[in-house]
Amino acid sequence: MKKTIAVITSGGDAPGMNACIRAIVLTANRFGHQVIGFKHGYNGLIENEKVLLSPFDVQHTIQLGGTILKSARCLAFTTDKGLIAAVENLNKNEVDALVVIGGDGSLRGLDRLQKHWDGQVIGVPGTIDNDLNGTDNTIGYQTAIDTALDSIDKLRDTADAFERIFLVEVMGRHAGFIALASAVASGAEQALFPESIDDPHTELESIVQHVECLRQVKGKSSIIMVIAEHLWPGGVSDLAETLTNQIGIECRPCILGHIQRGGAPVAYDRILATKLGSYAVEIINEGQSGVMVGEINNRQCAHKLNYVYSEQKELDPYLVKIQQNLFDVVQCLNLSKK
Repeated sequence: MKKTIAVITSGGDAPGMNACIRAIVLTANRFGHQVIGFKHGYNGLIENEKVLLSPFDVQHTIQLGGTILKSARCLAFTTDKGLIAAVENLNKNEVDALVVIGGDGSLRGLDRLQKHWDGQVIGVPGTIDNDLNGTDNTIGYQTAIDTALDSIDKLRDTADAFERIFLVEVMGRHAGFIALASAVASGAEQALFPESIDDPHTELESIVQHVECLRQVKGKSSIIMVIAEHLWPGGVSDLAETLTNQIGIECRPCILGHIQRGGAPVAYDRILATKLGSYAVEIINEGQSGVMVGEINNRQCAHKLNYVYSEQKELDPYLVKIQQNLFDVVQCLNLSKK
């Protein structure tokens, strides 16, 4: 049975979204389905801003960052009026299934939509934050790590030259996946992320002690601290100023910001996006709905939407253990006594 499949990219963009769109279009074409792309996320559904997507339209897009369908956050979709308009446009365009590529906010919106629309709804995890259950990695996460790592490596060069202390803020929303991975991969002296700190203010003394200990052990040398965004009240600049006053050594903040969302997706994200986009069409053929596709242990899977965003995703416990062992203040103190 031929179907009309609609696709949107919603919320924060992630490298690999175009690869996913491409896979959806190519797989759908193989089965004789038509694909409509709504632009600017849920805003496109509300405003009926659409474009037909053929294999020709997605050629040479697998390597592109960003999203050819554009993206946006949509407050209007949280209202009944916006939701009704979206449903009306889906019905007017005779859409049978909607695929949403995005993060937890986008999938929450999709979960709400399915209660008001009879068509099939499928989520695809597209976010650099990697904070969705039901998949080992989200599309864009591995690229974001590489982007952050490249910047941290460059900061290390200049930090070594001037024997400076840098506090590097990375993205991740309210999760520490990027902070933990980029800190371990870059050999940063310390990593601070939400899962490791209950109250930032109570941790200040141990952070100061850690920096002082590192100076004792390493001498006057560079120090890199990787910090997850939204972790410290007042941001990383405030923490840098506080540490400067506490230890008497200038600490410089560096906020990587939106650079982590851009750039060509790495091979891993291109392949993951291709697999998940294709799998989304396959489960539409099977009649499934109300799920997000993912990949766990290299096997494609699907989980209910309310599961993937309702519980906090756990960091890799072994990586956390490594980070804690490498950066433990007590170990530094013990080394200084030898």
